[in-house]
Amino acid sequence: MAAASLEDPSLERHFKGHRDAVTCVDFSLNTKQLASGSMDSCLMVWHMKPQARAYRFTGHKDAVTCVNFSPSGHLLASGSRDKTVRIWVPNVKGESTVFRAHTATVRSVHFSSDGQSLVTASDDKTIKVWSTHRQKFLFSLSQHINWVRCARFSPDGRLIVSASDDKTVKLWDKTSRECVHSYCEHGGFVTYVDFHPSGTCVAAAGMDNTVKVWDVRTHRLLQHYQLHSAAVNALSFHPSGNYLVTASSDSTLKILDLMEGRLLYTLHGHQGPAITVAFSRTGEYFASGGSDEQVMVWKSNFDVVDYGEVIKIPRPSATVATSAGNLPEMDLPIPPGRGRSLESVPSQPQEPISMPQTLTSTLEHIVGQLDVLTQTVSILEQRLTLTEDKLKQCLENQQLIMQRAQP
Repeated sequence: MAAASLEDPSLERHFKGHRDAVTCVDFSLNTKQLASGSMDSCLMVWHMKPQARAYRFTGHKDAVTCVNFSPSGHLLASGSRDKTVRIWVPNVKGESTVFRAHTATVRSVHFSSDGQSLVTASDDKTIKVWSTHRQKFLFSLSQHINWVRCARFSPDGRLIVSASDDKTVKLWDKTSRECVHSYCEHGGFVTYVDFHPSGTCVAAAGMDNTVKVWDVRTHRLLQHYQLHSAAVNALSFHPSGNYLVTASSDSTLKILDLMEGRLLYTLHGHQGPAITVAFSRTGEYFASGGSDEQVMVWKSNFDVVDYGEVIKIPRPSATVATSAGNLPEMDLPIPPGRGRSLESVPSQPQEPISMPQTLTSTLEHIVGQLDVLTQTVSILEQRLTLTEDKLKQCLENQQLIMQRAQP
């Protein structure tokens, strides 16, 4: 196998053990374990350490549709077509507790960042929130008018985002239990949704082959990608917030550079639809699963060291430096053919490009200044929008007064 260059993702290993399509994957906090669920009704916990035996958990009576490790890694939640949610202790015993409240297939399970709550989504059109430790059902959110495919907590746990076959993405306030906003721009069923690590944006994948990114504060559509030739089934943000990986029924995984709004890589590994994908908590790895019954583990090889500082991304032409977490506010459909394609095996190594230190620091300074300008423009745009809204309201009020004044 050819050695990968610094920036090329490489297929690290693959796990075989499932007897049907792999529907979901998730890494534990320390990346020592990788959980996967399958249409074969089993849950597997794989050890990243070579030669270590995998655990096979049986308990669900039908296909396992979703899996999520608690933030500490001591618990593992799963949902199934058997309408139940199970909380497992991911050790050799594989003991589990059953949560029953949904009346149809459970599509999604997700722990809050403090591990205290669990949010679940189901074909019964509801989202349910549970207390993890008291193992108690707390409340339902029910404004979707079709199956709910996915529900996730925001990083601070105050919001919940959900994706549904009613073609909407809904944003909920956990405290008031109210729907704050509905995003209706998808042209088909919305299959998956998640929060950006900063908590300021959400990305949603759809049956209409698209990925859309919205700002949850202004509710503006920031980015729109139409890169896959079939339904996008899952997505995952890199912990830095700079990259997004997607899995599609066109059998490919794609890695998007959110800072530049463009496709970086197309990965061909799965035979048949790629159903699920997830970054590890550190971003060093990502795992994918598909209808070929395989679980693949990829090494990211992204040159990102200090998430809090300036993030440097090697490019053939120059070094681009951007501060983490600031997505460009633009709708960018990407022309086909941009971005590089990796056919299963990483490409030949490339010589890293060395740049004089003065030039690098000058570029970093310029990009830093541009970043400040971008933020300023964004704030001005928001203020302008608010002013326009107020002006519109004033005119409407004036019209109402005039109408009432007329005999």
